Amino acid sequence: MISPTLALYHKALQKTWQSLQRGWVTILAVVGFGFLLVLATQLAGGLGIAGGFLLGAVNALLVGATLSLIEQSVAFARRLTMQDVFDSFGRYFWDVIGVGFVLWIPLMVLDMGMEANPYGQFLSYAVLLLVFLLLNPAPEVIYQVRHDSPLDVFKSSYDFVMENWIEWFIPIAILLIPLVLSPMGLRSVFSISSRAGRGAGLDFFQILILPFTILGGWLDYLGVPPAISSYVVLVLTPPLAVAMMLFRGHLFASLVNSSRRQRQFASRIAGDE
Repeated sequence: MISPTLALYHKALQKTWQSLQRGWVTILAVVGFGFLLVLATQLAGGLGIAGGFLLGAVNALLVGATLSLIEQSVAFARRLTMQDVFDSFGRYFWDVIGVGFVLWIPLMVLDMGMEANPYGQFLSYAVLLLVFLLLNPAPEVIYQVRHDSPLDVFKSSYDFVMENWIEWFIPIAILLIPLVLSPMGLRSVFSISSRAGRGAGLDFFQILILPFTILGGWLDYLGVPPAISSYVVLVLTPPLAVAMMLFRGHLFASLVNSSRRQRQFASRIAGDE
């Protein structure tokens, strides 16, 4: 499996670089979206339940727009413009809302049930980690796989992970190496995965927090002084977030359109030639 898997990653990295060159405007969009969500968070703070619904709607709007921009960078060989950013608003809004709503009910029940349990926090982390793993490709399913309901998104994500979990999670595991090796490594990984699991990867803040944490972990592992690393992390988080989403998009497209046996066969033929 090593040779076809490495070829798979090499191809995905090449396409990611090409998409990043064509779709660099997505980085600017992500920065702008972040400011919009911060503003919405401040406005929603004093509105109670209504503020929560408002924040959820703004999050879905921004995540859907981001997925639309990533989709265009992955699927089309053309340069994106600011007009594409404006046109992306409203895309995949209801898909994100639907997935979030279907997850919200059982997770709310989980939180209520674990309050009186002495092992509640551990069990909650375990369930959210499982959700994080099984629904990890949900963003890619939304914009690459035909679906009629949130349940279709869940099923497609589950089927994809069961079929391709090795190839899909190796890049994530490599990126998380410095976090795992740090004194609070496993706790950080569980914390990140639990927060991401709540939104199935469709929380805009989580789209930024994961690369932010990974960058900080790598810079700390390499011995970069905190005074320098803090500025580096702030500058590089948006480009890394977009690059990670593009890589995931290209990797997902390659995996969903071929089986492991087909990739091994193609690698064997290429080796013979």
